[in-house]
Amino acid sequence: MYSFKNDYSEGAHPQILNALVETNLVQEEGYGEDQYSLQAAELIKKKMNDHNAAIHFLTGGTQTNMTAIAAFLRPHEAAVAAATGHINVHETGAIEATGHKVLAVPSGKDGKLTPAGIQSMLDAHPDEHMVKPKLVYISDTTENGAVYTKSELKAISAFCKRKNLYLYLDGARLGSALTSKANDLELSDLPKLVDAFYVGGTKNGALLGEALVICNNALKDDFRYLMKQKGAMLAKGRLTGIQFLELFRDNLFFDLAAHANTMAMKISGAIQAAGYTFLTPPVSNQIFPILPNDLLEELHQQFNFFDWEKVDENHSAARLVTSWSTKEEAVDAFIASLKEKVTR
Repeated sequence: MYSFKNDYSEGAHPQILNALVETNLVQEEGYGEDQYSLQAAELIKKKMNDHNAAIHFLTGGTQTNMTAIAAFLRPHEAAVAAATGHINVHETGAIEATGHKVLAVPSGKDGKLTPAGIQSMLDAHPDEHMVKPKLVYISDTTENGAVYTKSELKAISAFCKRKNLYLYLDGARLGSALTSKANDLELSDLPKLVDAFYVGGTKNGALLGEALVICNNALKDDFRYLMKQKGAMLAKGRLTGIQFLELFRDNLFFDLAAHANTMAMKISGAIQAAGYTFLTPPVSNQIFPILPNDLLEELHQQFNFFDWEKVDENHSAARLVTSWSTKEEAVDAFIASLKEKVTR
């Protein structure tokens, strides 16, 4: 049974595995000070045209969000996120466990934040009797598969600067966002618009690993101390460094993300041709078709995927996720099964 449940069911791209094997017995410094991590950091800086950023390699998205947000905020400060945001619903209270409240803003089906939504949370927390909103958390792609346009991100960035707020971008699926046909952002735009962000490797071909990029000089001091304190400093830091070195040595990071998007668009095209709509427009490697419940039950007999949201008594939105390693024959099999069940 083929799975469209997530984009981390497989291990890693063979190029990454080969690099890990080939360098396995080379002795290196620990804790991210090895040659591979240093080279990978320089490559990422070059790709985004910002050589002043500080780059740290961590192992997973929740760990990165928790470590970064806890480091950036003072004890009385809080993070603002869309109600659908990963830190609000899918991280088991990791941010709150560090003593920082997550303030959830209702958002549309696309899961995006807007300046107006952020302002509503500022208005609701006007004085020292409440936590102080200080950091705005967004993700690209969002939890619902949408991507931020350059104008949208510029508007949020300008708002945050006016209000003296940090802007932090969760990039677990940044590769999918940047290679989406709906995207007009470049990697080099991000250091100009956000205070910190991370480049997701776990969901884009790496065994594990995220590259946290800190752009705001005020947030850089002592970050390695806080990484160590949170258990986020890997002794064998070479393991993440080598993987990001391979992802960014050429164009592998973007090629893998583009493949995931292409597979998702092929499925979404077939679903649209069959006459069905989507919870949000399909633009990334996460798509959310609205299908009859009986059809979903039949598809579940052959494929794994999540039932995402009930739409009405007879229809639900599913979540289908393609990855860097999704086989086109599996996509074709899904499409064939869909067509057979629809026309039967």
